[in-house]
Amino acid sequence: MKIVVDSYAWVELFIGSEKGGVVKEKLSEAEEIYTPDIVLAELARKYWRESVDAQTIAERISKIVEISRIVPIDKDVAIKAAELDLELKKEARKKGLQAPGLFDAIVLAVAEVTGAKLITGDKHFEGRPRVIWIGT
Repeated sequence: MKIVVDSYAWVELFIGSEKGGVVKEKLSEAEEIYTPDIVLAELARKYWRESVDAQTIAERISKIVEISRIVPIDKDVAIKAAELDLELKKEARKKGLQAPGLFDAIVLAVAEVTGAKLITGDKHFEGRPRVIWIGT
């Protein structure tokens, strides 16, 4: 199985939560692990806002780069993300959720383009066929 890991899942893994344990298990079972490049920036921003020291941020980003293949936003991902962005926004309205950003569409597009499952707890992805849901 191929897995795309989003920011939500990486955060849970790094804090060592119960959900992070599920992520760890799924990663150990995966044939291939992917991380969208934009996830690295989002995680760095999150940790920086939370006043995590620069060395810890660098170590976490390095760990992600070490165990997963970083997927850039190429032509295929960009086109798929544009298509999925509208779809995710429509689904969010139906569910009464705040509209997701383009970032969410990019992450899902990477899963679709790579033929992988997305591991996440982000409510915008709950119930989608390509999703391994770890949320509550």
